[in-house]
Amino acid sequence: MGLGDKGQDALSIVVEEMHRVNLLVVSGRVDSNTSPKLSEHLTRQIDSGAMNLLVDLQEVEYMSSAGLRELVSALKRVKKDGGDLRLVSPSPRVKEVLDLAGLTTLFEIFDDRVKAVGSF
Repeated sequence: MGLGDKGQDALSIVVEEMHRVNLLVVSGRVDSNTSPKLSEHLTRQIDSGAMNLLVDLQEVEYMSSAGLRELVSALKRVKKDGGDLRLVSPSPRVKEVLDLAGLTTLFEIFDDRVKAVGSF
């Protein structure tokens, strides 16, 4: 595979702007190589005025501490301005990483996207 091909290390982020919340659907791997892409998407949303963010992690097969740092950083930014960043459907591996890092108390985590959107 060439460098431009979508390999297993690829990270895909799709943004859906809704009435009260912007949803970022993340899939693939979030590691030290791909976390800048996550940061860029989160920053773009916050800089455009979106203060309520929902990050769907159902299709994330791996998340490193670099990815966790980006989520925590974005959470701090939106909370400062009265917003929130919530997580929905973390994959079992990501849920385990969140648990081990002690972040399940920092983030509101939902199993269902509809309930998560409705929580804002």
